[in-house]
Amino acid sequence: MSENSQFRFGAATGVGSMPGGDAREAAKTVTGTFEDFPFLPELPARGPGADMIGRTAGMLVELYARVEPSGWRLGDRPGRDTRRARAWLGEDLDALEEFTQDYDGPLKVQAVGPWTLATALELRNGEAALSDPGACRDLAASLAEGLRLHLAETQRRIPGARLLLQLDEPSLTAVLRGQVRTASGYRTHRAVDRQVAEATLRDVIGVHGDGPVVVHSCAPDVPFALLRRAGAAAVSFDFSLLTERDDGALGEAVEGGTRLFTGVVPAADGPLSDPAGSVMGVRTLWRRLGLSPGLLAEAVTVTPACGLAGASPEYARRALAHCVRAARSLADNPE
Repeated sequence: MSENSQFRFGAATGVGSMPGGDAREAAKTVTGTFEDFPFLPELPARGPGADMIGRTAGMLVELYARVEPSGWRLGDRPGRDTRRARAWLGEDLDALEEFTQDYDGPLKVQAVGPWTLATALELRNGEAALSDPGACRDLAASLAEGLRLHLAETQRRIPGARLLLQLDEPSLTAVLRGQVRTASGYRTHRAVDRQVAEATLRDVIGVHGDGPVVVHSCAPDVPFALLRRAGAAAVSFDFSLLTERDDGALGEAVEGGTRLFTGVVPAADGPLSDPAGSVMGVRTLWRRLGLSPGLLAEAVTVTPACGLAGASPEYARRALAHCVRAARSLADNPE
C-alpha cells in the first residue's frame, strides 16, 4: 500500500462502458470530461467481443473463446470472435491515444476479474469454468499474463500515463456464497473458499507491480475486507446498495488507506439531482463513521453507479460531467 498511497487519483472518473459504437467520440467525451482521470472506454453496443466478457476473453494468453448460443465458450484456437475482440480493443486504444497526446496523469483501464470471468466462460461441456478448480487456475494465470501485456501496450502508447487497473468483479459475492447457477439452472456451483478466492485475486492484482488496482462491483454486499487483503488499492461500488452492515469494513478500509470509488450518479437515463445532493449520502456516511471531513477528497473518487452502456449518449455525457461537479462540491464543502 505504501507505493499505491503515493498514486495521485483524480476526483472523478467513469466506470468503463459507454453507449454507442464510435470509439473516437467516446474517447473524446471521456478525455474532455475527465481531464485529470480519463479511462479507456468500452463500447459493448458494437456486439460480441466489445462486451466486457468478450473484450477480456480476447486478452487471454494461450486460451481462446468463441461465441456459442449459450454465451462465451473456451476453445483450442483463436477464431473470428477472438480476432474481432482484439481488433476492437486496438481501435479503442488508437482513439484514446489520439486524444491523450502529451497526457501526464492517472489513466484507468478495465478488464473482468478472474472470478467473474470464471462464471461467464464455459468449458467444452457447457458448464462454467467455475465448476473446475484447475480451469479456474489456468484462466487466472492466462488473464494475468494478458493483463500484463495490455498494461505494457497502453503504457507504450501513452507514456506519460500512470496506469490504474480496474478489475470488474460483479459476480464475486455470488461465487463466495455458492449462488452461481449451473448450466441446467437446477443447482448452484459450490462456494469457492474465501482464501482461494483471495489468493487468486492477489495473484492477478500482482501483475500491475507497484501500480494500483481498483476492484469494481455494482452488486450488493461487496466483500471490502477480502479485497483489501488481496491488495486492492481502491474499491468501486454502487453507493445506493450500501447498508449499515458495511460501515465497519468501510471505516477500516478508509483508515487503512483504501480509496473508495463511490458510484453516486445513476447509470440509467433520468433526472439528475444538484451536484451537492448527489454526494450528500457520502457526507452522511462520513459523519456516521466518525471520519474527518478533511479526508473526503483524499479518500473518495466520484463515479456513476455502474457502466453507462444502457444510457442514451446525451445522458451519458451529462452523467459524466455531473460526476466532476459532484466531486468538486465534495472537495469544496466536505461537511
